[in-house]
Amino acid sequence: MPETPPVGHARPLRGDDTAAVIALIGGVYAEYPGCVLDLPGVDADLPRLRDAVEEAGGAFWVVERDREVVACAGWAPHPVDGRPGGELKRLYVRADQRGSGLGRWLVERVERAAAEAGAETIELWSDTRFLDAHRLYTRLGYAPTGETRELHDPSDTTEYRFVRDLPPA
Repeated sequence: MPETPPVGHARPLRGDDTAAVIALIGGVYAEYPGCVLDLPGVDADLPRLRDAVEEAGGAFWVVERDREVVACAGWAPHPVDGRPGGELKRLYVRADQRGSGLGRWLVERVERAAAEAGAETIELWSDTRFLDAHRLYTRLGYAPTGETRELHDPSDTTEYRFVRDLPPA
């Protein structure tokens, strides 16, 4: 995996990225009718994302292009199906940057960090409306498990679960 993303430059999330990450995610949600940010609810982690990631023992990256945050993703360790693992969290790529390889690069960055931390497998949950993301995940070896969860949020979100075994670090 290349150390640098295919466009822009990547770096760890900073505290002053909060507004840009919220705007990125809100912009992606706005592409889907009825999908809205729920900052007091399921998206309550966003205003304190850096602290939440650090407290969980994970990592989070943003990709900037022309001084704007255009993509982000992170991970947090936790057991997956009884094995050492982690969860891919908050993968979002701005619409005009999709197809550039940023999503793949960020997923691979997350997987490498998780494997280096001892994860054997990784899972993710993805809104049922995010069909392009599902295609990316399956191309990268993630298998849909058939499990769903309902978030009971203003967007009436239902998510699919995907899992992938990681190669050793």
